[in-house]
Amino acid sequence: MTQSATFLLDRLRRAGIDDVIAVEPATGGLAALAGIATRRDAPPVFVKAFADAPDDDVFAAEAEGLAALRELGGVATPEVVLVDRELLVLSVLRPRPHSEAFWEQFAHALAHLHLSTTHPRFGWHRDNWLGRRRQRNTWNDDGFAFFAEHRLLRWLGQPRVDAALDAGDRAALQRLCHRLPDLLPDRPACLTHGDLWAQNVLATPDGQPALIDPAVSYMWAEVDLAHVWSTVPPPEAQRFFAVYAELTGLDAGWPDRMPIIQLRQHLAVLAQLDNDWGAADLIRATLAPFRTRT
Repeated sequence: MTQSATFLLDRLRRAGIDDVIAVEPATGGLAALAGIATRRDAPPVFVKAFADAPDDDVFAAEAEGLAALRELGGVATPEVVLVDRELLVLSVLRPRPHSEAFWEQFAHALAHLHLSTTHPRFGWHRDNWLGRRRQRNTWNDDGFAFFAEHRLLRWLGQPRVDAALDAGDRAALQRLCHRLPDLLPDRPACLTHGDLWAQNVLATPDGQPALIDPAVSYMWAEVDLAHVWSTVPPPEAQRFFAVYAELTGLDAGWPDRMPIIQLRQHLAVLAQLDNDWGAADLIRATLAPFRTRT
């Protein structure tokens, strides 16, 4: 058994789940250790834990986010089997099918989530987590101010961000934030998943779209759309964008906004990972027009 599997097995036993036969490590996650635990007396479960948890409320916030997506937005999520400060145990989902029909179903599910959960304010009733960093969700009536302060500028001062971006880049980010009302449409807040890259889209046992690893808040719907758009979705996902745009009444210029909105995720990746997947280059490219005063 690998070191990560042994660690997860120990965490399960400490939590009182003592009928585990084996743990198979799972791939795809970037923050926590994860695996599938085969049990003697119950169905298998998905388990995740941190070797050094950033705080005691990480998994409680994630479980709450899963419940919010399911109960408020009608999106399928895994069942929470157990949650404590060390461990999150969920029902097992399936890999998503490689089909256009699945992504079209997902477009309907995401559009329903966004259209049915509009909210008068931006934020959430508590802070939660994006990877290993706290996501700040202090309420604000102004979406532009909220996005600037809590989704963009909050990453300045992080060591990896300051090392990768020079003074001109950081000044450009400040200018971009000042101009957000001119660059983006004034849209209402709605419940968003908050970390919606393709790896977080799975399927229920009967093949319906299901979501994992949320960082929920009431924010612009395009925060979720930008994440799917910008993280190399598979070819069969192309129909998703057309269906979602039709269902939500998106204007034809929405793809042009995606790099600006996705800055928040690129900054989060840059702040947390030694291998930033090209995030620093993408940030600099998006900021380039704002490096000089206009």
